Amino acid sequence: MKINVTMDVTPAELREFLGLPEVQSLQSEMIEKIREQMRAGVEGFDPLSMMRPFIAPNLQSMESMQRAFWNSMSAMGQAADPKREG
Repeated sequence: MKINVTMDVTPAELREFLGLPEVQSLQSEMIEKIREQMRAGVEGFDPLSMMRPFIAPNLQSMESMQRAFWNSMSAMGQAADPKREG
């Protein structure tokens, strides 16, 4: 036996019918607290100081890091093209 039931209800009505709690106000509070924490974390955010523990000591300055990337890319380009002299 197969029974199909079609209900035309709003989400709030269905939630009430199933006995589920209304959590909209709790969700709004939690979202606002998360936003406040994100705003507080953005103030004074310095990506370089955050990445410093993961960067080798000889790459602590941005110029040396850029130089290292440039040298790596140049070496890769020369290795890819054996006809090119460099």
